[in-house]
Amino acid sequence: MDVQEEIRKLIKTIPHFPKEGVQFKDITPLLESPALSRAITVEIARLFQGVNIDAVAGIESRGFLYGLPLATELNVPFIPVRKKGKLPDETVAVKYLLEYGSEELEVHRRSIKKDMNVLIHDDLLATGGTANAAASLVEMLGAKVAGFSFIIELNHLSGKKQLADYDKPIISLVKYD
Repeated sequence: MDVQEEIRKLIKTIPHFPKEGVQFKDITPLLESPALSRAITVEIARLFQGVNIDAVAGIESRGFLYGLPLATELNVPFIPVRKKGKLPDETVAVKYLLEYGSEELEVHRRSIKKDMNVLIHDDLLATGGTANAAASLVEMLGAKVAGFSFIIELNHLSGKKQLADYDKPIISLVKYD
């Protein structure tokens, strides 16, 4: 199976969602294919072979969908990075800008240990603000960013530029201009 080709076949573009001018890339059709979902997880794990990873941090909410199976595939813990107010224990938080607004992310303070190597996963790299915010949380707790993984990258929004300070792999399975 050509994972990238299958992803491209199934991704739906929803115009003007969640607001006017945004061309939303809907990954829900991927979730309807167990074989492709498994292949996506295995492919991302393969692309990070040889990278020291102690945990996968998945960004709410769609980053959870492949982040947890990826952590399982890599045999490391999964760390949820959530929107403010969703985690019950002591947290650290960071505010950031989205391409269509602003948000605040937080993570349990106990989940990320000093000197851990954390792979940050989300479904989509757009402007890079969300991934950069998650990386800031990792570093605030004394850990290191091991890399970034995405299903989709929107090249025209230059999200990789926001992550340029991290001399780590940035993997996107499918890119759109």
